[in-house]
Amino acid sequence: QVQLVESGGGLVQAGGSLRLSCAASGSIFATTMGWFRQAPGKQRDFVARITSYGSTNYADSVKGRFTISRDNAKNTVYLQMNSLKPEDTGVYYCKAEAFSFVSWGRGTQDTVSS
Repeated sequence: QVQLVESGGGLVQAGGSLRLSCAASGSIFATTMGWFRQAPGKQRDFVARITSYGSTNYADSVKGRFTISRDNAKNTVYLQMNSLKPEDTGVYYCKAEAFSFVSWGRGTQDTVSS
C-alpha cells in the first residue's frame, strides 16, 4: 500500500489554470491512479483516471480542459486543469488502486472565483 500526498491547490480566477500533484510513498508502476473531487455538501465525484498502461478517461464535465498524466520514475501523478470554472471548486483527492489495495490522499482545496 502507498501513502498519497496531494499538492498544488489554491485560489484562482475563472478561466485560470492549476496543476495538482499527487506524490506516492512507493512505486505506482502497477497502479491505476485517479483524481476525484468533492464540492461542499456533495458526494465525491470522479474526475480523471490513468491506468498503468497510460490509458486515460475523464468525467464529461472536464473533458478538453483537464489532463491527467503520470511519471512513474517520480511516483507522481499530475492533473493539469485549464479554463477553470467556479463549479470546479472543491477538495481534490488522489486515489491509487491496485490488485491488493486502494489508497486515498487527504485532498487539496481548489477554489475558483467568478
